[in-house]
Amino acid sequence: MRTFSRWLVLAACASGATAYADDNDLQVYQFGNPDRDELNFKVSANADFQAFARVMGAAITSVNLMPPETTGHSAWAINAELSVVSLPDSILIPTETAQPSTVLIPSFHVRKGLPFSLELGGRVGWIEKSRQVVGTGELKWAVNEGFTWLPDLSVRGHVTHLFGARDLSLTVMGLDFGVGKQFPLGGMVTLTPYGGLDLGFVGATSSLLDFNPSRSFDDSTANDSRAALEDTAEYKKVSFGDNVNQRLYGGVRFIGGVLQLGAELSLTRTGSVTPDPDSSETVGVPAVFAFNTTLGFDF
Repeated sequence: MRTFSRWLVLAACASGATAYADDNDLQVYQFGNPDRDELNFKVSANADFQAFARVMGAAITSVNLMPPETTGHSAWAINAELSVVSLPDSILIPTETAQPSTVLIPSFHVRKGLPFSLELGGRVGWIEKSRQVVGTGELKWAVNEGFTWLPDLSVRGHVTHLFGARDLSLTVMGLDFGVGKQFPLGGMVTLTPYGGLDLGFVGATSSLLDFNPSRSFDDSTANDSRAALEDTAEYKKVSFGDNVNQRLYGGVRFIGGVLQLGAELSLTRTGSVTPDPDSSETVGVPAVFAFNTTLGFDF
C-alpha cells in the first residue's frame, strides 16, 4: 500500500508539472479588461486583441511553398517545411515569457493530385516553444498548367486553425491566386519560379476571462449571485469579413528526380485597427515578413 501511495504521489507531481505553460504559449488576458466598469479596464483592449489576431493569423498562414501546377492526378508530394516568421515589436503577442521577435514554425505537408487539375493538401505545423499546433486543409485548382508558352495559373482555397491556445479560437480562411512557370534544365531536373496573392480572412474569439484571479472563494460566493461573474469579460469578436490580410509571396522550386527543394519569401499586410472605440482614428498594424523553405519528395 505504501508503494502504491508513493507512485500515486509521483504521478500527481508529474501531471502537475505538465500544467505549466511553455515560453510561447499564449495568455490572452494580458490585453486587459475591455469592460469600462470592471477591474483592469484598458480602453484599447479590443483593438489590441484584433491587431494580435491579424498578426497571428498572418504568422500561421505565411507559407505556400508550392507553384500553381499540381502534382498530377496520380502523384503525391510529401515535404518537411520550416517557416521563420518575423513578428512586429509594436503589437503585443501575449506569450508566457518575453515576447519573441521571431518565431519558428516547422511543419509537415502532404499533397495529392486529383483528376481535372485538382489537388488536395494538408499541413500540420508546430509553433516552437509552445503546445500550440497549426492545422491547414487546402484545395487547389490549376486553371492553366503545362502549356509551353503560357504560364501556369491556379486558385487555392484553404482553412487554417490554431489548436492548443488557451481561451482563444483563431481561424483563417484564405483564397490564393498563383502564377508560375516550370523550366526544364535537362533530364528530370526542373526549376519553377512562382508568385501570387493570398487573401486571408481572419476570425477570432476569446473565452470568458477572469481579470481578478486573486479573488477568494468567499468573494466569489458573496450574497450577490453574480459575484463570481464580476471582473469577467470577453473580447469583441474578430469577424472574417472585416479582417482581411493581403499576403504577397514569391519563391522558387527545384526538382531533381523525386527530390524537391524550395524557398519562398512572404510579406503580409495586416490592415488597421481603432484603438479608442469613441474615436474614428485608426492605427496601422505592421506587416508580417516570413522566409520559408522546404525539402521533400515528389512522386
